[in-house]
Order: sequence, then structure tokens, then C-alpha cells
Amino acid sequence: MVVMKTLTRTATAALALVTAAAACTSPAGEAGPSSPARRPLGAVRLVAYSSCDDMLAGLREHAARTVGPWGFGGPMLMMERRDTAMAVPQAKSTVTLEHSTTNTHEAGVDEPDLVKTDGARVVTVTGGTLRIIDAATREVTAKLRLTGDDEPAFLPADLLMSGDRALVLLRGGGIMYKSIAPMKSDTRYVLVDLSGKPKVLSTIRPRGQYVDARMVGSVVRIVTRSEPDITLPQAKDDATDAERRKLNQRAVRTAPAGAWQPKVEITDASGAKRELSVPCERISHPADYTGASLLTVHTLDLARGVTDAGTDPITLAADGDIVYGTGQSLYVASNPRWWPVDPAVMEDTAEPVPDAPSGTAQAPIDDPTPAEPTVTATNAPKATRTPVIPPEETEVHRFDIGSPGPPVYAASGKVPGRLLNQYSLSEHEGHLRVATTVTSDDGERSESGVHVLRTSDMAETGQVGGLGKGERIYSVRFIGPVGYVVTFRQVDPLYTLDLRDPAAPKVTGELKITGYSAYLHPGGDGRLIGIGQEASEKGRTMGTQVSLFDVNDPAAPRRLSQLFQKDSGSEAEWDPHAFLFWPKTGTAVIPLNSYGPNTERNGAVVLKITDSAISRVGMIEHPRKRQSDMVYQPGIQRSMVIGDAIWTVSDTGVQVNDAASLARRSWIPFS
Repeated sequence: MVVMKTLTRTATAALALVTAAAACTSPAGEAGPSSPARRPLGAVRLVAYSSCDDMLAGLREHAARTVGPWGFGGPMLMMERRDTAMAVPQAKSTVTLEHSTTNTHEAGVDEPDLVKTDGARVVTVTGGTLRIIDAATREVTAKLRLTGDDEPAFLPADLLMSGDRALVLLRGGGIMYKSIAPMKSDTRYVLVDLSGKPKVLSTIRPRGQYVDARMVGSVVRIVTRSEPDITLPQAKDDATDAERRKLNQRAVRTAPAGAWQPKVEITDASGAKRELSVPCERISHPADYTGASLLTVHTLDLARGVTDAGTDPITLAADGDIVYGTGQSLYVASNPRWWPVDPAVMEDTAEPVPDAPSGTAQAPIDDPTPAEPTVTATNAPKATRTPVIPPEETEVHRFDIGSPGPPVYAASGKVPGRLLNQYSLSEHEGHLRVATTVTSDDGERSESGVHVLRTSDMAETGQVGGLGKGERIYSVRFIGPVGYVVTFRQVDPLYTLDLRDPAAPKVTGELKITGYSAYLHPGGDGRLIGIGQEASEKGRTMGTQVSLFDVNDPAAPRRLSQLFQKDSGSEAEWDPHAFLFWPKTGTAVIPLNSYGPNTERNGAVVLKITDSAISRVGMIEHPRKRQSDMVYQPGIQRSMVIGDAIWTVSDTGVQVNDAASLARRSWIPFS
């Protein structure tokens, strides 16, 4: 999932930078040629299928309209268990030290990450192996192999932990959004007992790809995306696109209900397996949908494990790639597709192809209902190849998770434009704030804004636009009734927004500086920390910058201090889990990779952030590692504070440094 998120975000950024208008920033709210036209948005609602026959008819028809000559999309776009416990006898500490936790969006809502700690132990998952490290002795007390020898060592995985239970989210197989055949991934969710010798309690294998998860208390909600399990026929080599499309439509229209019903295989500790399908009455659909993808929300209480009810799944016939959660709500958002439509999704016709329905992987390229007219050599119109561009709209579905059991669908809404990430969403006092960037159909104009939706029915109550005309959003942070939005093309306007009145949100201040902040973090009363890139006046990035902003006066935000590292980048720019801020001492730690001439260094920079300044304390680096005939320095991915030490994690091991002097105390290698 990290790979998919990173690639999607990078691709989105690349497209936005290529297609954004050349005009400089205009004042917020000012009308001008750089403003894209606004589309009227229809109501969005989910409707549950009344029966399997009802579900099958709807999904077949919508999927038949969506399928093209090369399947559900075009030519493929790819981005690239053996349970063996290895106990290492050690004296286990029962002392829980003061410690930091995963950097999360909302307090009380945990997010999956590659390392977790409860102050007494550190649990990591790298290379398919779970390791438990005693925080007091700084030694590995146990290891558990979760992957087989035939699986890649870089298999991405995250974990969640509650008490003596950990849930490891393994994302096996490739990541693809478009395919001729359904995705055959080896995604699985492994529940592990950490008490004593670690052991697998159960393994959950969904048919589909992992999107994201959130945990409140000990209850985890996991979102999985699946495609119809339909093997499309092999057309002749000389078949036309129209012939291929008809073959695929025929296969879709004869597929059984089970082709769409999401399935999950559950294996218990004894090895016994059972397969469950989501009942038809637990599958819903919005008015506008493709039938080409489904989102399933699984519920798993780590304290109870998998009960007879399985994972209490519910499913939407919709797409989605962004998950945001609070203590009461789970949101799944479907961004419009960013990629240019390939030739397989172009219609040979004399007439323009209509826009795709919102949320589709690609637009319908054939209306299968009416018979196609016969075209002879004498009356055939000259063929044109018209690209199909879906409307740039984002659907947001809200589920109530305030009660035990599976989520309850609450409402859905639609906003123009696209989200940057989960930080573009924020629930506050009965309203959801949504920050998006809208780009015109020709890619020449863009602007950003914030929409306020009522959570009860997801109806829009207010909006403010005109932010960063000709630019796109680079970071968003909502803190209570205040919002902060950073847009960028050549300079970085940091906008402050007053959101106290949901019906009348407004921009209150603006700060223009070079560069941009890609992640914003609360820095205490009236302070905001920004992590991003410094840039020239022409918008060329120059290296990592960390900024401290004074936002006490919403009308006049200002930068108090800046730390700049030339020719460098930080994982914290695109993954907030990589950022650590320990308010007790004002310590901040971010990964830093320098790439300038003769200055290549990988590590983590330790900063001291006060009420008025940022200062550099030093650099933490992990030991160099030899691989074949090459020696390299591993990049640090995560950092934690435990007691009076800073713990850092790379793919080669864990290091413990004194928090004050940064002297190395321990190195714990991953063999």
C-alpha cells in the first residue's frame, strides 16, 4: 500500500505540475482567466441491493458499459507463508517507559505503520519477519517469519498493535489499477499473539488489494478493493477493438453473482480454512457506478480475534483510494483518475464520446443497449480518436463506527476536484471539511478550495474557493475551527481559513514565501511546523526545508524560523508517519537523504524546535552495509522516543541513541 500511495501521489504531482497554468498566484477569491469552470454536482446516495438477482442485473449492466477491448481499463499499468517462530531467550522487561507513538492524523485513531511500541517493547515488520525488541535490554526477544521463501524480501507490510495482539497487513502481489484479468494478489491480514513465544492466531486472505485501515481502541476497520473475478476471452490477434469489446461485454453479461461478491478466506491457528462471501444484501451502490470495482470494509476486534461472524464485511460497488477516520466515523474517498486515457480507451467515432460517470476507472466506451448501426464503405464517417476524460469530482462515503459491530452506512457526498491525501479531510463538530484542487478540462487552469459538508447527510453547507490559482494543493491541516492550506507552483502561499461558521468559511490570511510545505504539523499554541522543499523564485526545488510559522494572528501568518538542507529530500514530505515531534523537549526527527555531489548521506536529522526558532542538534546514521560488492548507507524510515533515548528504524536494523547527546547506545541488526 505504501508503494501504491507513493506512486499515485507522485504521479498526481507530476501531472499537476505539467498541466498547471503558467500564471502566478492570484489573490484568493479573485475572478480571472485562471479559474476552471465549475460543474454542477448531483446528489450522491447509496442504495442497497434487495436481492442477489437485483445485484447481478445491476452489476452486469454497469460493468458491461465499462469494459473495453482490453478489459476494465487498457493495457496493464503495473507498479511495482511459512509461520516459523524463532524464540530468542532473553529476560523480558515489564517496565513501560514514557514513549512516543505513530504520528497519526486524529488523536485516538491509530494508523498502520511498520513499527509500533508500547514503551516496554518495540515491534517491527521488515522483510516478512515480525521482531519483538525489549526496550530495556535493547535485544530481540523473538522473531516470527510470516512469509515464504518464494516471496520477495521487500514485501510491504504494516502493523497495528493492541495489548498482546498485533495485526500485520501484508500486501502481496503487484499493484495495478487496470487489468485484463482480475487481480490475483496475496494480500493477507495476519493476527499474531505477542505474549510469550509469538504465534499466528488467524490469517485473513481477502480477494482484492489492501487500501488502508484505522483502529479505535482494539477495533480495526480494514478497507479492501476488489475487481470482478471474470476471465475475459482471448480475442484473435487481428480482432478490432469493437470485436474485443463485444466479446468482453458478453463475458461480463453471463458472469454469475459470485464474480462480484467479495470473498475472504480465514485460516485459524490449527490450519482449518473457511471461505466467506459478502451477502448480496450487504452490498450497496451509488447511483453512478461502474461495476468494475468494489470496496469492502472488514471489522476485526484484536481483543476478540475472528469470531464465527468472520470480519462482519460490508461492501460498496464503488472505487476508493483514500481512507480517513475519527472515533465516530470512517470515510472512504474516491479520487478521479489522473492518468491520460490510453488509445484502448478512445472511441473510433465521428461523434465525441460522452464523459464517464464519476468514480470510474475509465469512461464507458460503448452503450450496449441500442444496436450498433451498420457502416458501409460509402457512408462511413471519418474516424477520430477522442480521449475520454472523467469529470474531476471526488465522492466521499461516510460510515458510522460509533457502535460495536460492522460500520453502518450514513451518507455520501460529492465535491469538485481531487484530494491530496487523508489530511485533505477533517471532521469537526458535525461537519466534514474537504480541501480539493480543481483543474480545467484542458489542464490550463486550476484553483483550490475548501468545501464544508454536513456529516448527517453530506450536503454542502458552505465553501470557499479561489486559493492558489494556477497552482495545486501541496499540504493541508485542519486544527479545530481553523484550516491551513499550502498551494505551490513558483511560490508557497500559506492560507489561513476561518471555519467557525460552516455556512460561510473564509480566507483570513496569506503568507507568500519561496518553496512549499508538503506536511504541516501542530507545533503548540499558535505555532505550525512545515516540512517540504525550498525553491528558487522560478519554482525549482533546492532541498529540504523545515519552517516554523507563527499563526497566532490568522490575518497575518509569518515564518519565524527556517532550516534548509541543500540537495536533500525527506520521506516525511509524503509520509507523515516518518515525522516525529516530541513536545516535551521540543525534539523533532525527520529522515534526510542528501544527494548532492560528494555529499550523499542517508540518516535522520534531529532538531530542536522552540517557540521562536528551529536549530539543528545533529544527525543520526545507521551503520553502512555491504551487499555483494557494494557498500551503502541505509535510509532511516521511522523514529521514536522511548524514555531518554531516540530509536530509529531502517530496513537493516534498529538503533538507539541518547536523546541529549545523540551518542549511540545500541545497534540491533536485522539478520
